[in-house]
Amino acid sequence: MNLKISGHHLEVTPAIRDYVSEKLNRVKRHFDHVINLNVIMQVEKLVHKVEATLHVKGHDFHASSEDGNMYAAIDLLADKLDRQIVKHKEKISDVHQDGGSLKHQPTESAA
Repeated sequence: MNLKISGHHLEVTPAIRDYVSEKLNRVKRHFDHVINLNVIMQVEKLVHKVEATLHVKGHDFHASSEDGNMYAAIDLLADKLDRQIVKHKEKISDVHQDGGSLKHQPTESAA
């Protein structure tokens, strides 16, 4: 997973960088096929905004969050991305389980 963290009107300190990578590793735990992740953090007056774009094979996910505290905004963002990935993973597994081969289809018994 390629992780790119950038900041607008904000210096990305090593502490923030470590916190973001730690929180977003949870996404990788749920779904292994993450190609890259771009995180943009910005500060506008007293509002801290965090946006992330997650790229997996065949699909992109985008989430953003705002809060008065940067760490709280990162937590909200991680929760949003995690929910999106879990939902995507469930959809993929449902598609694969619903079809099945003819061998696994129920048969009608004649009486």
